[in-house]
Amino acid sequence: MSVVERLDGEPVLPEPEQGDRWLSTTRHPTNETLGGYVDKYFLRTKDCVARFGDKRVTYAIFMRRPVTCAPRLAVEWIQAMAAARGVTFDIEVTHKEGAWVGAGEPILYVTGSLFHLVDLETQYLQKLGAACVSAYNAYTMCVELPNTAFLAMDARHCAGTEMAEIVAYGASVGSAKARNKVGAKGFIGNASDATAHYFAQQRGFGTMPHALIGYAGSTVRAAEMFHETHPSENLTVLVDYFGLEIVDSLAVCRRFPDLAAAGRLAIRLDTHGGRYIEGLDMAEAYRVLDRNAPEAIRGYRSEAELKSLIGTGVSAAAIWHAREQLNQAGFPAVRIVASSGFGPEKCRVMALAKAPVDVIGTGSYLPEKWSETYATADIIEYEGEARVKVGREFLLRGGEQ
Repeated sequence: MSVVERLDGEPVLPEPEQGDRWLSTTRHPTNETLGGYVDKYFLRTKDCVARFGDKRVTYAIFMRRPVTCAPRLAVEWIQAMAAARGVTFDIEVTHKEGAWVGAGEPILYVTGSLFHLVDLETQYLQKLGAACVSAYNAYTMCVELPNTAFLAMDARHCAGTEMAEIVAYGASVGSAKARNKVGAKGFIGNASDATAHYFAQQRGFGTMPHALIGYAGSTVRAAEMFHETHPSENLTVLVDYFGLEIVDSLAVCRRFPDLAAAGRLAIRLDTHGGRYIEGLDMAEAYRVLDRNAPEAIRGYRSEAELKSLIGTGVSAAAIWHAREQLNQAGFPAVRIVASSGFGPEKCRVMALAKAPVDVIGTGSYLPEKWSETYATADIIEYEGEARVKVGREFLLRGGEQ
């Protein structure tokens, strides 16, 4: 089983090292369990082919919107199914991993037995679309804020472990592209151990949820509990639980001055969109931005962008306000982590305001609109003869019509 060269002759998709990585959840369902998860009309077509004779076909697999090419998990699964069935498929990847792909432009051509390919479509489309859209969104965010690190916090927004792996892989592809293109920091890690290897990490990152603060009864006590339990870990403390983002931030800094001075302490702003952070209202938000990024207010393009600048929740003004308060209190080395609603559009606004955010935690944007993730496949050749349904002639290779 091999993956052929790209059209320009460059090899693609080398086999990943298997020894030190977690077993890929995207290898399921297996050949034995596949039938229960396949669209029924594929299975009935397979029955027809078994009765009337097999043909060698070529599938063109594509997306309906521009994406970043992230086909590895789909290709790995097709390879695994071919091996399980004792057959060979020729897989042509038309773009390098991380490349931009236009709407309707084939990402993969897969050639082989129709009998063995027809019931694989449901699964490989699932593994391709979300990964490519996640890669596109991750790249866009990283390019907008090249000096900010990102954490992929998508796991709890995913519909199961398979989706979590697909999305994490896609984010890693987009991040790598942003590092290569513009020198962005990109995604430095994610929230769970099982998919940390996509970000060159041995384990996931994270300090505390709001539940630990509720359990402890105070933000400072939660920070103490964490530090006593994990003394070698950097400390990132959620500060919005009691609505005292500034008071609790400064209290934690004063409790851990050595960590604060060493840059090992961060506050995480996760204020929900129903209120402003402590000490901020609309008028003060305008004043904060006017002091730090006066050009930002003149650059917004929509009401949603204006809200990200001066509205409730974790706005650019909120981040600037927290930074001002930390600096004035003598804690310039304390970092700011921001989360809550960060997608490509919000990151563009943060860049416009030059928001002093060190790390952004984001997940639900991966992908933000599920309807955009739908991949599609059409057979374009039967026994070497070009044939496709009317309206999809653009998928044919070599300009055949």
